[in-house]
Amino acid sequence: MKAKTPRESLTVLTDLVLPGETNFLDNLFGGELLARMDRACSIAARRHSRRTVVTASVNHVAFSKSVPVGSVVTVEAKVSRAFKSSMEIYVDVWIEDRQSGEKTMVNEGIYTFVAVDETGKPVPVPPIEAETALEKQRFDGALRRKQLSLVLAGRMKPNEATELKALFTE
Repeated sequence: MKAKTPRESLTVLTDLVLPGETNFLDNLFGGELLARMDRACSIAARRHSRRTVVTASVNHVAFSKSVPVGSVVTVEAKVSRAFKSSMEIYVDVWIEDRQSGEKTMVNEGIYTFVAVDETGKPVPVPPIEAETALEKQRFDGALRRKQLSLVLAGRMKPNEATELKALFTE
């Protein structure tokens, strides 16, 4: 299977934060933002695999700054690493200053999706060939993140997590 670049899966969703999507402080509900992130990641995973995809896990989310009503929000997602049938998707969330147009990162997340066939059975996906320094950094960390998730879920024994052992032993 021919490798693909993260750029080929890049998905950018831009939208406006409306009053009905905000809390009492007039900031975007966290759940609403998570849904937007999940949609962008789903599209990125589908672009990479060209298969039906399902969310396997939300591995990390960091809400760094609030997103006020009226903000223009941009969600950027792309596959950071592909395994056998699963894909790690990194997602960055930005808001634009209404006056200057300057973008500020307000959130980031890491999702895992699995490509499946018509019966829901996992199917192989193409590998990833990282290009930029950031893509390579995210690619390199993906196996450690996957092993940590598997250990925490009880699906991998700690002594089998080769990438995690490398962090603590010389």
